[in-house]
Amino acid sequence: MKPPHGNRPGGSSHPPSDRGPYRGPGGPSSRPSGGPGHGQGGGPRGNGPGNFGQHAHQKPRPHGSAPHGGSHGGSHGGSHAGSQGAPHGSPPRDGGFKPHRDERGSRPFQPREQGGPRQAEAPKGAVWLYGHHAVAAALANPARRLRRLLLTEEAEAAIGKQLPPPWAIAPERVERARLDQLLGRDVVHQGAALLADVLAPPSLHAALEKPGVIVVLDQVTDPRNVGAIMRSAAAFGAAAVITQDRNAPEETGALAKAASGALETLPLLRAVNIARTLIALKAANVWCIGLDAAGPPLSGPAFADRRVALVLGAEGEGLRRLTRETCDEVAGLTIKGAVESLNVSAAASVALYELTRR
Repeated sequence: MKPPHGNRPGGSSHPPSDRGPYRGPGGPSSRPSGGPGHGQGGGPRGNGPGNFGQHAHQKPRPHGSAPHGGSHGGSHGGSHAGSQGAPHGSPPRDGGFKPHRDERGSRPFQPREQGGPRQAEAPKGAVWLYGHHAVAAALANPARRLRRLLLTEEAEAAIGKQLPPPWAIAPERVERARLDQLLGRDVVHQGAALLADVLAPPSLHAALEKPGVIVVLDQVTDPRNVGAIMRSAAAFGAAAVITQDRNAPEETGALAKAASGALETLPLLRAVNIARTLIALKAANVWCIGLDAAGPPLSGPAFADRRVALVLGAEGEGLRRLTRETCDEVAGLTIKGAVESLNVSAAASVALYELTRR
């Protein structure tokens, strides 16, 4: 067993700001190097190229002096939805998503789907799901409250092969043009659309009762990336995925389609504060590994005797400083060739595969 990390339970009191991409060890960097934590060998790590943080023993920047680059800067106050008030002494309590309103107080916060199609209008508390796998998985999920099922003749036959009827709701036969009008012409709906209630997020305590890696996403904003990460997490036996309730996508059709059914089988939790979530996980004896270019290559066998949380940062910018400092250690991916970095969902897949090699 490795000695406990000197950085437990904490992290800086200042808002996180520095971020780094998912480059392999030795990749180029435009920011100072260094970072907290011990490497997988158990000893302190030196300065590694490609790391965008400070050492744990360094004093953080004065409040307000760090640049806040990018378009996904979030609020870092509040408390963790699953562990408010007792991160060390008791199991995390239940929690859920709380909508935030804009400056005029008129509409709840919802990140824009980057480059994606506009979502169809749905009643409050409901979402339009589309695509064969997403719809079939929702029909098979007893926890999902179903409202309307719209299918073309071809889609009904295809979904019937995946999930033989009868289903919990009777389908309405429609033409593809009707779904194009409802969902948008750019949406790849495959002739299937299901209006259903949004799933209630489980508690962190309930997620910890399941075996497997916990995946923590620190301000990953693209719903397709979150969905793709959920698909990989389900494929490699993860226990849950945790996102931030702000600067992260809500449950949408695009997310569900990218997840290819994983949204119905893998718990998706929302936390008010990612750093406090990591503290709660560490209190539950979970070893938190931040995926960052500065770390030594990730080695699954090194964690054979540990329950692990894999922490990933925003697309292109990586882990925020406070998130990285709160992790027990950071680890990177070995990348060779002309490509110096990976998309966050691709990096998650590689890391999750490596963590199964125990």
